[in-house]
Amino acid sequence: MSPSAVFENSSDQASVNGNSVTARDEPYDLVCIGFGPASLAIAVALHDSGISRRVIFLERQPNFAWHSGMLLPSAKMQISFLKDLATFRDPRSYFTFLNYLHCKNRLASFTNLSTFLPRREEFNDYLTWAASHFDDCVRYGSETQSIEPTLAKDGSVQCWSIAVKDTHTDEKLSFSSKNVVIAVGGFPKLPRALDSFGPKIVHSSQYLKIVPNLIPNSGKTTRVAVVGGGQSAAEIFEDLMDRYPNVHATLFTSSSALKPSDDSPFVNEIFDPHRVDEFYSLNLTDRQHTVKSNRATNYSVVRPELIDRLYEKMYHQRLHDADESHWQHRILGSRELTSAKEAADGRMTLEFADTGHGGRKVEEEGFDLVITGTGYVRNAHEGLLEPVRGLFESGPSNVDRNYRLRLKERARGCGIWLQGCCEQSHGLSDSLLSILAVRGGEIVESIFGNQRNELKSSITNGAKGTHRTTHTNAVSALM
Repeated sequence: MSPSAVFENSSDQASVNGNSVTARDEPYDLVCIGFGPASLAIAVALHDSGISRRVIFLERQPNFAWHSGMLLPSAKMQISFLKDLATFRDPRSYFTFLNYLHCKNRLASFTNLSTFLPRREEFNDYLTWAASHFDDCVRYGSETQSIEPTLAKDGSVQCWSIAVKDTHTDEKLSFSSKNVVIAVGGFPKLPRALDSFGPKIVHSSQYLKIVPNLIPNSGKTTRVAVVGGGQSAAEIFEDLMDRYPNVHATLFTSSSALKPSDDSPFVNEIFDPHRVDEFYSLNLTDRQHTVKSNRATNYSVVRPELIDRLYEKMYHQRLHDADESHWQHRILGSRELTSAKEAADGRMTLEFADTGHGGRKVEEEGFDLVITGTGYVRNAHEGLLEPVRGLFESGPSNVDRNYRLRLKERARGCGIWLQGCCEQSHGLSDSLLSILAVRGGEIVESIFGNQRNELKSSITNGAKGTHRTTHTNAVSALM
């Protein structure tokens, strides 16, 4: 039985059990904007709760995809597989990574690897497997453009109207719901020195989709600049060295050297789900200090084993030629990108401030391609919420502990929850996988807590011989 069977269905509701999705005047109980890991965790938690509600997920991409541009052949996860969609909330869930392995008949083989860190492509396959169970509840190719309040005669908010564009047909659609979760993820961050991405300037998120087509197979030398000092930039630099013998790659980082990430056990505790409570209870100054002091766990840092591999590759070049300027691949630190321009021959010229020597200007010429591993911005919710601005209690990111946006009194009969953009209020784990399972459960509890209590009551009565709900049977049948 499909897990989506626990979501309420009707003959004209398009979101479950194989019917096509259409907009309806009757509001949904929940609309989730975006269907990445955050919304998927909510779907799993809602399924596991046994609560039956009218829910739809709106996703801009044509199908489920998680960092598809960075699924490098050798890349491994940086966190334990136990930090999956369900285990920390309920290890008995159907949607744990271990049950995925069991369903794929790989549990014994994976165990023989003696690792907590699967390849990234395998974890992506796990997420895709989980997402496939909710296909009836997801409308792919749907780009949300705005969220507006629908007002009653007394000025109170009756529901939210979500304006959507079909990315295949450009058709305009509208969905309404009393509750909305915004989980649209991050968007590529452009370095300050660059005007825009283009044919010769590519963000790391598009690496596997675009770069292989830009590097000729003729054996002609292709010069590539990689800008960034974090894990993505380092992985791309290594991949260029390993897979493209005709590429001459240079990694430019603003720090003096590549810095290792700190994933020691005591430090890793900052990503434990219960630490969100501690962080949220801090005042603004202490929150900012905590984020800054722990940035080495997540920002502009590289896994130590990757640093070791890169250093060994640099050393091997030194073995054959002591002059670094002759090397095919180089790592240059203390380089802050200040400008980029296309030369007459079509190649890119990059200008850097050498921060190790007083900021003097340094030009690097002749690059066929520039790849930026400069992270993401997580403020897309602000644009979506522009029509709601007049209802903000104090700003577009001021949320309660349960991630609910703080709105004025007349809007409190409806709710908006934010996911993946609450680092300043909920800590460094907010945009990471570490808390997905528990947070998904918290969101479901926040929105549908009353229904959960009613379900528990009906189950108790059923155990005493009164009745048992069909939703509980559906969950049991799936386990």
